[in-house]
Amino acid sequence: MMPTWSRTLPAIVAFAFMSLLPIAGAKRALENLGRGVVAVRSSEQEVFISWRLLALDDADIGFNVYRASDGGNSEKINTDVLTGGTNFVDGTADLGVSNIYRIRSVVDGKETDESHPFTLSGDTAAEPLVRFPVQDTGPIRYLWVGDLDGDGEYDYVLDRTSDTQSIEAYHRNGTLLWSVALGPNSENQNNISPGSTAISVGHWDGVTVYDFDQDGKAEVALRIANGVTFGNGETFENADDNEQFMAILDGETGALRSKERIPDDFIADGPMGARLGVGYLDGQTPHLVAYMKNRREDKGFNLMYTAWTFDGEKIKLAWKYLRPKIGTLSDGHNTRIIDVDGDGKDEIHEIGFSLNGDGSLRYNLSALGIVHGDRFHIAKMDPERDGLQGYGIQQDNPSLLMEYYYDADKGSLIWEHYGDEVGDVGRGMAGDIDPNYPGMEVWSFEGVYNAAENKLTSDEGAGPWPHLGLFWDGDNLMELFNNGKIEKWNPSTQVVNRLVTVGHYGGKPANGVNPAFHGDILGDWREEAIVVNENYTELLIFTTNIETDIRLYTLPHNPAYRNSMTLKGYVQSHHVDYFIGHEMKTPPTPDITYVGV
Repeated sequence: MMPTWSRTLPAIVAFAFMSLLPIAGAKRALENLGRGVVAVRSSEQEVFISWRLLALDDADIGFNVYRASDGGNSEKINTDVLTGGTNFVDGTADLGVSNIYRIRSVVDGKETDESHPFTLSGDTAAEPLVRFPVQDTGPIRYLWVGDLDGDGEYDYVLDRTSDTQSIEAYHRNGTLLWSVALGPNSENQNNISPGSTAISVGHWDGVTVYDFDQDGKAEVALRIANGVTFGNGETFENADDNEQFMAILDGETGALRSKERIPDDFIADGPMGARLGVGYLDGQTPHLVAYMKNRREDKGFNLMYTAWTFDGEKIKLAWKYLRPKIGTLSDGHNTRIIDVDGDGKDEIHEIGFSLNGDGSLRYNLSALGIVHGDRFHIAKMDPERDGLQGYGIQQDNPSLLMEYYYDADKGSLIWEHYGDEVGDVGRGMAGDIDPNYPGMEVWSFEGVYNAAENKLTSDEGAGPWPHLGLFWDGDNLMELFNNGKIEKWNPSTQVVNRLVTVGHYGGKPANGVNPAFHGDILGDWREEAIVVNENYTELLIFTTNIETDIRLYTLPHNPAYRNSMTLKGYVQSHHVDYFIGHEMKTPPTPDITYVGV
């Protein structure tokens, strides 16, 4: 490898609802992933190899590791079948030559499938990353992943920003597949009122990647307008620059496959910025979910949610939801799409309200005093409490509310923390970082609290910077990614210990302090962080080189996590729908099948 309130309810909801009747007994189909083999040189003499355990693997599956050196035959390098963590250290390779690694599954004592190979070039440096060269075509802010060609492994789609913007797609082997120019309507990159084709500004991403038609190959979704040139060279022309369309592009060619006009309820106030994601809103069909806003002359914002489906031929609007001008449905800078009631259908969540999968209002936290805030999380924070929990922070809440913890299914508050004066909390995180307390911690600049017990576990005002979680070092506590550093909170000393500095390897965050992408895309269940080099000609895919005995199925086979991988906004941690942390139980097998199986 080369190297996601008005007075009455009818006034809130405006439907263009298309009934999608579920098939009895059908399950959501997630990607039919391969083993995701990755190998990095972990020392002068050793190579760390890692691969995926899949969600539906046999409970007793084992693995053998094979190596072919310098063009020679492939030979097994482990002695006993590997049945612990899905990683292995090779201490016998000649690292001055190319080494190709493959994994073979072992079920009932017999080898079955063989993975795609991963090549570690000769004299590769000892570093916890894979280097991936890309074109020299401008700054990169965001990157999305998807299996564009159906081989079971993730490929990459990234943005480029200069005077105008574009997106590029790369096969995982480093081949440039296509480029799409977003045209003159991407010149306006204002983070409040962007142009009709502008992407990757503020909390507007405007792109996502997923297999919407379930044919095994991912498509690219984005909103388009006049002047967009697709990967096959065709240009979309339209007389009205403010008129926008939701579009599906072919993942392998970048050609337009289908488009549909975005509802024009608010077009008098100009084009709408968008952030996009994916959810299985009826339990079995992947829907493109679009949060879209534009600004009125009175400085208020119009907000429209839409949901779309793509059947392989045509993109269709499933429903739309309009927030009225008079109302208290507070939104923020990121969206969560996750099934909070366990019925198999995903719901859509903002910091101050939630929508059911059919576009109806589920609950309104704003009625309980929740206003705008920059961050919120939904996860299994308390392993002893039914369902999922939410944690959010507040910006300039007149009630002096700073942070709160709530039941994510019912929309009821569990506890609240208040300050002495109105202020912007700014950052908030959730994850298990302290093994001395049950479940997850939540923290902002107000200190670290154990969520379940509402107990301060650090010195008041102390704690790690509340930015981004990342599983890295091999235990089941969460590590942290903060401005180019991978760190770990030490609850005994009340300080963070630095594990990796991306700048030591020539890398830097792509989007402010954020990686271009983070998530589990290679190897075992630990997460990767993708940053860029100084001149944006190389992706640095940081991947762990630390052994672990913990065996978990690959995180993208968890429905909540896979949805989260499609969402950007203000970049935040991904969460699974089971508790992951100290003294965690073996997670249940998710109720999924694989695309094409």
